[in-house]
Amino acid sequence: MYRKFLNELEKWEENSVQEPLLVIGARQVGKTWIIKHFCENRYEDYVYINLEERSDLISVFEDSLSPDTIVRNLSIMIGRTIDHNTPIFIDEIQQSEKAITSLKYFCESDKNYRIIGAGSLLGVKIKRFQSSFPVGKVRIKNMYPMDFEEFLLASGEIMLRDAIIEAYRNMKQLPEGIHNKALSLYHDYLLIGGMPQMVKEYLDREKDVLKVDREILSYIRLAYLADMSKYVNNATESTKINAVYESIPRQLARDNPKFKYKEIRSNAIKRDFYGPIDWLTSSDMIIRLNKLDSPMAPLKAYENSDSFKIYLSDVGLLCSICHLNYKDLLADVSNIYKGAVIENYVLGQIKSKYEDVYYYKPAENMEIDLIVEIDEDIIPIEIKSGRHKRSTSLNNYRSKFSPEYVIRISENNFGFVDGIKSVPLYAVFCI
Repeated sequence: MYRKFLNELEKWEENSVQEPLLVIGARQVGKTWIIKHFCENRYEDYVYINLEERSDLISVFEDSLSPDTIVRNLSIMIGRTIDHNTPIFIDEIQQSEKAITSLKYFCESDKNYRIIGAGSLLGVKIKRFQSSFPVGKVRIKNMYPMDFEEFLLASGEIMLRDAIIEAYRNMKQLPEGIHNKALSLYHDYLLIGGMPQMVKEYLDREKDVLKVDREILSYIRLAYLADMSKYVNNATESTKINAVYESIPRQLARDNPKFKYKEIRSNAIKRDFYGPIDWLTSSDMIIRLNKLDSPMAPLKAYENSDSFKIYLSDVGLLCSICHLNYKDLLADVSNIYKGAVIENYVLGQIKSKYEDVYYYKPAENMEIDLIVEIDEDIIPIEIKSGRHKRSTSLNNYRSKFSPEYVIRISENNFGFVDGIKSVPLYAVFCI
């Protein structure tokens, strides 16, 4: 299955970037597969080591931080010749802090070592690094679940993907039959999500979403929870992290899904759960959407981290946790989770492209779902999910801030009228 992240790997190699590459992402998003695929097709030879499976190799990094010594000792340990021309892929690199520290010395070497590191909880490890993290000496890239474009490509719908992109560029409506086909696949994606294992299951079942074994998502979720016990300081912290994660469907079911600590438990306070929320964010298990106090550039300067919403990293996981079925997500069906699922989907697609994404709620009767800076313009995005009709909020925003244009995402076809870009839900990846 084609992954856009391959472009990041190719760019790193083609530019002969001296800094080793660190790939961060949640478990099961496909990091190991795509890096192996890249190495097998780009290099004549490479070395793969997994520090979780081969914990004995950790000593190689503990004994010395000299690249030449590390490579020599690694050669002895795995029983094959390695030199500075041999690319090395270190998987689950978070198992060794010294291995991460050694990347600084690989970067500073007069030999252009090709080192790629990856880890399921690498983001957590970096946040809690005990020694000096090699800032400026590594190239860090995030990998996310498959977006809807990748889902279309995996499904063999290349022509449909191309038609969606062309319609977006020209803001021209697709024929009704094609529009409905795209919507149908989008509804499949909501239930399947972007985890490669689930997408493969969908394809193996001849794209019949009703025959897919959705227990796979439960297993992925259990793997996430198992990680908590391995990479936290104590059992109490693990319990808190799990409590936050399990509260997310309840948080999102409310009309105002701003995160409330009391939804975790009645006596919960920020001091006790700030760390667990940070852990989940760093692990890429959740997406944290902070409030924006003012839609002014630079957006980061007006971020309000005390008010936020939390979504899951993958929309399929949210549907699984909420026990939603295919019919629950159709256009003419209403339930307490549907709006949250669609918001989670849109945010996941946007977040894979734009790091700084926020929501804006200056008053109780006004809210803009998403604010993002696109081509130096600050653009408000409204998601029409059936939960609320917020055209009044969007009109008030336009009157006050006069944005270049606004985006309204819904199940409607493409259009651009009176400064409002109408983008179908299946075309969010184009934004």
